[in-house]
Amino acid sequence: MSRSTTSNDYKKHHLGDDNETTSILFVVFISAVAAIGGFLFGFDSGVINGTVTALGNTFNANDISTGFNVASVLLGCALGALAAGPLSDHFGRRPIMIITAIIFAISAFGSGVSDSSAEFIFYRLFGGLGIGAASVLAPAYIAEVAPAALRGRLATLQQLAIVLGLFAAFLSNYIIASLAGGAEAILMLDIAAWRWMFWVELIPSILFLVGVLFIPESPRYLVAQGQTEKAKAVFKRISSGNENEQIKAVKESLHGDQKTSIRDLFISGTAKIHPIVWVGIALSVFQQFVGINVVFYYGSQLWQAAGFDESQSLFINVLIGSINIISTFIAIALVDKIGRKPLLLIGSIGMFISLGALTYVFGTAGLDEAGKLALTSSMGTFALVMANLFVVFFGLSWGPIVWVLLGEMFNNRIRGTALAVAASAQWIANFAITMSFPIILGSVGLAGAYGLYTFSAFLSIFFVIKYIKETRGVSIEDM
Repeated sequence: MSRSTTSNDYKKHHLGDDNETTSILFVVFISAVAAIGGFLFGFDSGVINGTVTALGNTFNANDISTGFNVASVLLGCALGALAAGPLSDHFGRRPIMIITAIIFAISAFGSGVSDSSAEFIFYRLFGGLGIGAASVLAPAYIAEVAPAALRGRLATLQQLAIVLGLFAAFLSNYIIASLAGGAEAILMLDIAAWRWMFWVELIPSILFLVGVLFIPESPRYLVAQGQTEKAKAVFKRISSGNENEQIKAVKESLHGDQKTSIRDLFISGTAKIHPIVWVGIALSVFQQFVGINVVFYYGSQLWQAAGFDESQSLFINVLIGSINIISTFIAIALVDKIGRKPLLLIGSIGMFISLGALTYVFGTAGLDEAGKLALTSSMGTFALVMANLFVVFFGLSWGPIVWVLLGEMFNNRIRGTALAVAASAQWIANFAITMSFPIILGSVGLAGAYGLYTFSAFLSIFFVIKYIKETRGVSIEDM
């Protein structure tokens, strides 16, 4: 009798633990697959970094044309982000992710075979549709399958994947350029190295496509479509019970069976957009206006302007990419412990200080005979340290936390559409910063550009204090 009781108690407690462990592992797996879209987002954003000069020379582009070669992808991103929300609300998260993977592959191949600026811009714009869609789909999907206690850490998989993608692009660019002797040099099959840099992206594109075939549809999307039994089956796999209660909570948060539309972003009976949507848009814009993507897109040019040669500049990109990854791991460790708002505040203050230091360095440096910025050895080292500190503070705060908040801060009814609007605003801001950098660099120099980014970081401090609400531990249905 005693042995039987002990056996039953063991099963009751430990079998439940095994089921919960299995559910968590499955959630981690499907979240990681969705985050491959973020990896592609990062890779596609970073691969351009090592090719800017080669593209300019190959296509005989001036500063404005070079800026558009780099920034053109971002217009596609804005359109892709804007379309992904409504499309995923209508057709489902999973089918749109499959289409996104195919778009990445076509863009990677086409960018590498382009023989003119117009052709290259077409494929980059097309690829931007995929990047923009991935920036919406991955955080939305992860937020909808993750339990509240783990949602922050799982949502940061999106940013971790982005920075891993950036690092992979920087590293592959560095290796390819080193093997060929430069981005414009011939690598294999009588083909320039910069073209191979784009073709490397075909590998993660195919992995993403295959991975998405093995993940389920978002259960919250299924409930919204009235497919309750399918939703129940998914909830059973991603949680440790209470499927009926979860479905009931989702239905209540959706306010019945009415389909989502753009009108839901407006306060009922008025032409005013809900304040929470404006907060999401502002989060997205501030994330870009601190100038982080100038470092990622133009890192090679930036460090050459600061006195480093091409090889050194590409290696610095790899170093910065590594630091970005480490910082994101710090965010993963802290986001569900100390919360979203404290990390954003720490990041804003740190970025303001480091960007201010860079503005001072670039503003007080002299020029060489060719008219380029000339930093002393000590000031060059100081600038490099400050740039890396800037990446550290961004990587543990505004990089991942913005995506966490955008994935969870909107209620079930408006999440897809509101996230799409916020992400689209982010890509438009990214375009403005990226397109303007070569022009600002050529007119007022690095000091003028970094002065603007410093001011944006300063404003973000007060924005966080006044408008950001803590969402740590709050369930998606209670948002």
